[in-house]
Amino acid sequence: MGGITKKGEWKGYDYIPFPMLRKQWQTVVLKFIRRYLKKEEKKRIQSRLQKAFSRNGEGFYVYAPKQRGKLKEQLRYIGRYIRRPAIGMNRIEEYDGQFVTFKYIDKKDGKEKHEVVTVEEFISRLIRHIPDEQFKTIRYYGMYSRRSKKISKKLLTTWQKQMRKWVVKVQKVLHRQTWRERIIASGEKDPMICPHCGNYYEYMGEVCLEDGKLSVKIALSRDARIYMERMIDHITGYKQETKKRKEEKTRDRTYSPQETVRQLSLFDVS
Repeated sequence: MGGITKKGEWKGYDYIPFPMLRKQWQTVVLKFIRRYLKKEEKKRIQSRLQKAFSRNGEGFYVYAPKQRGKLKEQLRYIGRYIRRPAIGMNRIEEYDGQFVTFKYIDKKDGKEKHEVVTVEEFISRLIRHIPDEQFKTIRYYGMYSRRSKKISKKLLTTWQKQMRKWVVKVQKVLHRQTWRERIIASGEKDPMICPHCGNYYEYMGEVCLEDGKLSVKIALSRDARIYMERMIDHITGYKQETKKRKEEKTRDRTYSPQETVRQLSLFDVS
């Protein structure tokens, strides 16, 4: 947290100064009241507004404590509040057509309490959180504003140059070895080189064993799938099946008398 000074230097803040915030809030509230008053009303209420300013020398009350707890949890809470409605459905406990019963946590004592209001009152409380048409829900301040965009870019580029050098150094130290690098570092041969031909292996797919049968699970191309299926057929004994079929055909074949004599003579005992 912080901001850029007029000189273009970064100045960090741990939290927003509480006394300054109280005085700023007091000024904003009183100006806001005067803006929407008519001339006759201003004359009648001016003395009260002046008393409200002079009697509250430290400003109006503002709940702005210092940073406590875990920052990530607080950011998560703010982000959840921005994208969710004003009240969650789990907080509405009962609705009978006329009255709505809902629960809430009292910030004063931190206890869970229940409240019953009419439907009209519930809707009036709910629609306060609906922004007006063309109302900007996101505004950019500090180094994100348009005024200081050029200065911010300069600061950001110098910071990125320094950080890039640091990140490169860290990446070199924290570089995670692949399984191939680990095998080579252990003193063994490169597993991606074929020991027979010396060529590099190329990943084209995966074959897995399921229910006692080999099947292609991943294939990067149609040719790779055809090749792997052909290899599966070869491994599972496709050729043996063809040989058996040929033998069965030869058994069913009818032989001539000369051929039968020749076959028998092979088994004659002298």
